[in-house]
Amino acid sequence: MHTTHELSLRTYGPSHGSHAHDHFQVLIGLDGVLDIEVEGRGAGIGAGEAQVVAPGDRHDFEARGEGSVCLVLDTTHAPWARCAERAPADAPQLHALARYLVQCMKQPQHAALALQHGPALLLEAWGPVPSPLPDTRRRRGIDWPSLAAWARARWHEPLTVSDLAEVACLSPSQFAQRCREEQGVSAMQWLRGLRLSHARELRMDGMGVAETARRTGYRSPSALTAALRRRGV
Repeated sequence: MHTTHELSLRTYGPSHGSHAHDHFQVLIGLDGVLDIEVEGRGAGIGAGEAQVVAPGDRHDFEARGEGSVCLVLDTTHAPWARCAERAPADAPQLHALARYLVQCMKQPQHAALALQHGPALLLEAWGPVPSPLPDTRRRRGIDWPSLAAWARARWHEPLTVSDLAEVACLSPSQFAQRCREEQGVSAMQWLRGLRLSHARELRMDGMGVAETARRTGYRSPSALTAALRRRGV
């Protein structure tokens, strides 16, 4: 999958309702405080603080007081999955870099370079990913296309992470970790995305909503329609 990045400066105010993305969203606070709720977990992003929202996670924003200003990176780069589960290792350095990038973005002669190199610099500034203990065993490869085909043939079943792990010959925890590392999302987010992609394909081929919902395991046509609408389809 081709990696895409978009770097922007955003001002937040009242909530516009919960939503989800197909990409990572990195928020670095510059001014004010932004209240954020991700999958039911609340937090605040003040100046010098940062958070990563993973693909598929439903979230909502609301700024306190006079609003909040954040540097926002929308990216499909898979390594951000590891950052979504931990705070920045060096928040002052990350904050200083964010302010520097904002200044560059405001100058026409430097804006292109900031947009080109900013995403990689932000990932590096987040801090090194803790190295796991050495593992001398050869890791079992996951045939993702075959696993996807297996799941597509079983949308009528309530598939779980354990089901996917069993087919991949891994423990549920191992499979969940590998999915984060190799696909950039959680196992259930990968499964939901796969189901929705299949439904989108059937709809584009002209299949009716009701039959598409039945074939892809959605509980009702309205549930499928809502899922497609959330993803902007």
